[in-house]
Amino acid sequence: MVYIESWDEFVERTVQLFRADPHSTRYVTKYRHCDGKLVLKVTDNRECLKFKTDQAQDAKKMEKLNNIFFTLMSRGPDVDITEATGKEQGEQQPAKKGRGRRQ
Repeated sequence: MVYIESWDEFVERTVQLFRADPHSTRYVTKYRHCDGKLVLKVTDNRECLKFKTDQAQDAKKMEKLNNIFFTLMSRGPDVDITEATGKEQGEQQPAKKGRGRRQ
């Protein structure tokens, strides 16, 4: 089991692991409330990659990783994952106009 310190490296290596063997790759999340630690584990029974954090802002990163895996699982391992990462979503959405009080 390898704990990876960098989030970007963890995402890159887990996507590579899934694309190499999508039928036997598993993704597990474990949260311990008493410690406040979140552990993400991706394995294919030969290689096991883990990422451990106690930071609350990493929950958004976990959500993005979930979206990446959902995209890979539903559309196939050869799909482009840039749309699942949400990098272009901010550019595509128009600005919202509020219904606030007029001045």
